[in-house]
Amino acid sequence: MKTAIIILSDPKSGSDEALGRVFNALAAAYDYKQAGDDVEILFQGAGTRWVGELSNTEHPAYALFEAVKDTVAGVSCGCADVFGATEEVEKSGFDFIKDNSVPGTSGLPSLRKLTAEGYNILTF
Repeated sequence: MKTAIIILSDPKSGSDEALGRVFNALAAAYDYKQAGDDVEILFQGAGTRWVGELSNTEHPAYALFEAVKDTVAGVSCGCADVFGATEEVEKSGFDFIKDNSVPGTSGLPSLRKLTAEGYNILTF
């Protein structure tokens, strides 16, 4: 089984819903990883801001993030630009994904490519 988990929620909203979404995304990745399945996490949209937040050792989801960090496929380059997350992503060392050349952007992940490769897509 191949699953791509797309994190879109915005940590700047400060809501329990945003935290719940990222926590459940990471928990799903952990579940798939523990089962030995092929799982990838992608940060896209305002979700690109989570990279900096989750790197904080005081964050409530830090330990879970550390447990699945190796499944992070990357971060949407164009979205990181738009949502001001480029610097934090660069510090993290995660790859910028830009295989979908959307006009007016530096590129986004291609969800079509993922589905063509047989990935189920979960969005949080």
